Parts: sequence; C-alpha cells; structure tokens
Amino acid sequence: MATPTIAANAYANLARVLENGGAGKGSEPNGQSFASLLKDAVGSVLESGRKSDAQTVAMANGKANVMDVVTAVADTDVAVSTLVSVRDRVIAAYEDIMKMPI
Repeated sequence: MATPTIAANAYANLARVLENGGAGKGSEPNGQSFASLLKDAVGSVLESGRKSDAQTVAMANGKANVMDVVTAVADTDVAVSTLVSVRDRVIAAYEDIMKMPI
C-alpha cells in the first residue's frame, strides 16, 4: 500500500514530467504515437490526482462528503499503481531487448 509520502512524490514527479514537455514529439502516420499515448496517460493520472486534492480540500472546508474523498483518492491510487506497473513492464521489455544478441 502506498504511503502519503510516496503518493505525494509520485504526484510531484508527474507534474514535473508534464511541465517539461512529457515524453517527446512526433507522430505515427497511422494513428497516435507511443510518446503521445504515454503523455496522455500521465496527464490523466495527474488530473486524477488534482481531483482528489480538490475533494480533500473541499472536505477540509466542510463542502464534500467523506465518501467522495475516499473514492477520489482510491481512483488516484489505482491510476498511479497502473502507471507504475506499465513503467515496470516497459523497463523489463527494454532490458530484454538489450540482452538480445546482435
């Protein structure tokens, strides 16, 4: 289970990635490039984090339901966990490719 510190660091890293331009530029002739797909995925995780932050602030101000906050935080946790899993698979695939003989 993620701790609040890990979640805050992941959220800050996602914000930094998007501010710096994300994955890269370029497009495939037959659809969306992998870089733009990855950037969209990171953006959706960041947006989910922003929504959970907004719900948390609203609850602190007495304007939101506890259930809404828990749901928003759980959605963000799932999104970050999914993104980390995809990252791990991409790194593993890259390492497998690097081990292939030429």
